Amino acid sequence: MIKTLLLVGFGGAIGSIFRYLTNWFVSKYFQSSFPISTLLVNVLGSLLIGVLIGYFGKYFPENHPLKLLLIVGFCGGFTTFSSFALENYNLLQNNQQITAYLYMATTIILTLSAVGLGSYLSKYLQ
Repeated sequence: MIKTLLLVGFGGAIGSIFRYLTNWFVSKYFQSSFPISTLLVNVLGSLLIGVLIGYFGKYFPENHPLKLLLIVGFCGGFTTFSSFALENYNLLQNNQQITAYLYMATTIILTLSAVGLGSYLSKYLQ
């Protein structure tokens, strides 16, 4: 159990660092009231989790340590659906309903599509 916790914790820490760096980079170079950095993180994280699930499902047993490190840890730390919820709440509280609903729909459609695309792309990994 300790090994599992360490793998998930380490992966989560690295994922969180990458999320922070992505947010920093996007905020520095792309100014917008639309929460693009969280959208980007969620789409990239969804694409990555799709690739990893497809790849690991094909080549590794059920409880392989890399699944814990990369899927549960890294992707869990990298993606930001809690931030997504808070940002939408704030948009709604600030009477920006159209932006909030556009953000919700865009995020859901792109992240679900990215998981499917990632799973499809994993078929080409050797």
